[in-house]
Parts: sequence; C-alpha cells; structure tokens
Amino acid sequence: MKKILIISDGEVGKHFIERVIDTYTTENIYYVIETKASNFEDVNPGRFKFYEFDPTSFYKLSNVLKMEFIQVIVCMDNRSDLEITLKNIRNVKKQIRVIVLDQWDMKLTDPNTVTINSNELLASRLIDYLPNVPVIAQNVGLGEGEIMEVLVPFGSSFVYRHIGVIEQKNWRIVAIYRNRQLIMPSRRRMIQPNDLLVMVGQPPVLQSVYRAIKRELGQFPAPFGSNIYLYIDMARQGKEEIERCLEHASFIHGKFPNQLVIKVINPGDIDLLRHIKSYRESDTIIDICYALKPKTSMILSDIKKYHIGLVLVTSGLFEDQELRRTIYDGNVPVLKLAKRPFSNIKDAVLLLSGNRDLEKVSTTVFDVSSQLGLNLELIKYTHDHYESADETIEHYNNLSTIFSKSNKVIEMDHNPIRELQKKENFLQCLPFSEKIVERPLLSMFSTDSETLYHRLDSYHQIFIPVRI
Repeated sequence: MKKILIISDGEVGKHFIERVIDTYTTENIYYVIETKASNFEDVNPGRFKFYEFDPTSFYKLSNVLKMEFIQVIVCMDNRSDLEITLKNIRNVKKQIRVIVLDQWDMKLTDPNTVTINSNELLASRLIDYLPNVPVIAQNVGLGEGEIMEVLVPFGSSFVYRHIGVIEQKNWRIVAIYRNRQLIMPSRRRMIQPNDLLVMVGQPPVLQSVYRAIKRELGQFPAPFGSNIYLYIDMARQGKEEIERCLEHASFIHGKFPNQLVIKVINPGDIDLLRHIKSYRESDTIIDICYALKPKTSMILSDIKKYHIGLVLVTSGLFEDQELRRTIYDGNVPVLKLAKRPFSNIKDAVLLLSGNRDLEKVSTTVFDVSSQLGLNLELIKYTHDHYESADETIEHYNNLSTIFSKSNKVIEMDHNPIRELQKKENFLQCLPFSEKIVERPLLSMFSTDSETLYHRLDSYHQIFIPVRI
C-alpha cells in the first residue's frame, strides 16, 4: 500500500478530497491534514486517515512526516502558509515528490516540487471553446482514453527494460518525459524510474497496460476491491458442503491477506452457526441475514459496503442464473468452489479460443496464479485455427517475461474439455462475460469452451470481469 499525504485548507482542497474519496483504487492510503476538519460522506476508514492542525507548525507536521510517504499534495489558499508548509516539508523530507496547487504564478526551483498552475488550467480549458484553435494535449483524439500518460514507479515491472522487448500490440509508447525533457522512444531505449510515458492505443488495452506498469504481482484482489466475500445459503447447502467451503475460504484467505467476510442467509442450524462463528477473528467478519426472504441484490450492497474484490460461492449456488447475474453486475471476480480440495491445486488452466477477452484478464490471471503458487498452463486445441489464439499465446509469453513468471503452452489433438476431465485437480481461469450469465441449456450445441464452463463443474473455476 502506498501512503500519500494531502494538505488542504480551502474549498479547492475540500473538493479535491471529495474527488479522491470517489476515486476507485485499493493501492493507496491517504493521510489528510486540514486546518479545520470537514465532513465527508462515504469515507473508507481503511483508506483515509484525517488530522486537524495547522501545517505551518513544524513540530506537528514533522511528526506526521515520520511515516514513509511516496508523495505529498498541497492545496492551500494562503500563499505565505503554503510557503511555510513547503519549507517544513523540505526540512524533514528533502527528496519526496511534492505536488503544489499554484494560484499565484510562483517560481519554485526545487526539482522535486511539481507546481499545478490553476490559472493555466482554467485558461487551457476555456481556450477549447474558441473556434479554429487547435486543442493542445488536452482532449486530443476521441477523448475516450485512447491517449494516456503514466508515471513509472520504482518497483514496476517495466523499470530498466528496453522498449523493444515490451509487447506493444494495439498500443504504443509514443513519448518519454525524463527530467522535464522529451525523449523519443526507440527499441533500444531503456525505461527508468519516474519516467512519464505517453501511450496511444485502444482504451481497454491501455487500462491493462496501466495496471501492469503501476503494480507488481501480489496485489489481487485489487483493482476490483480489497476483501473476500464467502456467500452461504443454509437453506440450499448441507452441513458438509458448508464446512467444506469454510475450509476452502480459510485457505484462500491465507493467500490473499485481506479481510474475509462470511455472509450467511437463511440461518437454521444453531450448531452449524456456532461452527461458522468459530471462524470469527480480527480479520474476519460474520454477517448473518435473518430476513425471511433475502434477495440476491443484497450482494451488490455488500460489495460496496465491505469493498469486496473476490466473491466465493459453491458450484451449486452458481447454477442460479439470478445469482450469476447479480455478481456479474457487481463487476468483481467470482471463485466457484468445487468439492475437490483447494490446497493441493498445482495448475491454473486457460482454454484458448477466438475470444480476445483472455488478453484483457491476463494481468489478473498472472497475479492470481502467482499468489496461489500455481503453474500457468495455456491449452490450445490444434483443430481450432483461430489466429487470435496464437496472438493470445504471444501476449501471455510477453507478460511472462515482464512478470518473471513462466507459463506453459499445451497443444491437444482431442477435445480439451474431455482431456481436462482426466486431470486430478486444477483451477480454471475464465473471463466473466455475458456468455457466463446465460443459461447452460443454450450452450448445448456450442463449441465455445467458455459457454461450456459447466462441463468442468467438478473443478474450481475463477471468473474474472472484463469490464474494469
């Protein structure tokens, strides 16, 4: 988790904090200093820590700066207070990156301080409305995210790599800014920490690239959320099945060390409830719903309430189309639990097809397999002649180099689903698309391996959303 310090004392700063609260990210913790405390709605206490004091006080500010922040953002309405605050920061942290809202055309020479000139921003926005004047940098193109810039952090998998060895399919690095200088990219150019990359490409692809640049492996269930959600229906699940999925959830929780939320509906067996409550620990929440006819829509409110990033359900519950639709609308991954033991899984498997969604979920697939300690296998049916399947293999091979995690391509001459049914255990990874929500009966005559996911119901399966 990256710590960011925000110092604010005016209306602009207050609006900025509100925007940050609404921003969906799980990788940052924000420490907010205000001269006068404000009331903010829907604040996640796990991501925001608030202080109320005057940042011009060196003693108070230095105590906060004892923590390791990667960045400080200063948004103040009084110039003299801003200058004293900057001086206090530099007396403690010489090299930290500081972003300053400049409302007075200040001339700051510190190379580690970035000024955002509010007058220039307003003028730039207004000039967009003048006729026959070209738009510079802002709103270029379709304005749908096909042009993106990203700062490469220390520890990124892109650091110290030559541009020529980075796969750039459907996107390109078109410019590099280093030490306020424009550098034109070439195959032999090496990316360094704090480089600002300007990229052009298809918006979904750029989003995937952005996540790959900004984080190392080991962040799942980010960027979908932070916590794990186990859904139990005591009216539809027997005691043995519930005990088994509790064991699975406990093991998975150990691999993804965030909070585990156990949701129980239709409670009936008192002894079984006591057994479920025995799993309550400091990082585990037991939420029991006593409503007579609970609706699956409550899952959506729970996803928001608990900041859920991974939902666990059994294969029997996942057969309910209404439940599948609800989780799909929640836009979070779902891990469908089977009867087989989870702890002895060694392989994560992807069945290749003509669907390019496998590329969209690739970063998450590598992250999941890495955290669970699984080998990654790509299964290709030799009688399918999808050009996109070969491109998907190339994409995963490039990512395996970036993430330093190997993957294996296995070609099968026979029906791959029947061949996989002979394996003892594995985790199948699939894109969570509309095809999964449809009724399995509609896929009776389909040859699409994704719509036939139910043929491998006896194995654990993870469905990863393609809409992020």
